[in-house]
Amino acid sequence: MAVSADKINTQLQLVFEDGLDGKGNVKYRRKTFGNVKMEATEEQLYQVAVALESLQQDLLSTIEKTDRSVLVDL
Repeated sequence: MAVSADKINTQLQLVFEDGLDGKGNVKYRRKTFGNVKMEATEEQLYQVAVALESLQQDLLSTIEKTDRSVLVDL
């Protein structure tokens, strides 16, 4: 059985350090940007994330790209 994955959505997530909890562990918060062009390269997304980081107060921890796909039986 042949299956194909058709990409339907891409999101960019910026994960920021958001202080400490009661036990001294770092807390994180996410900013998610949807409707990202699926053709955007990882380098382009990284450049956008770095530009957005400069507008934030908190320290950027990670940059994540999430792709969603539909699996189709060929």
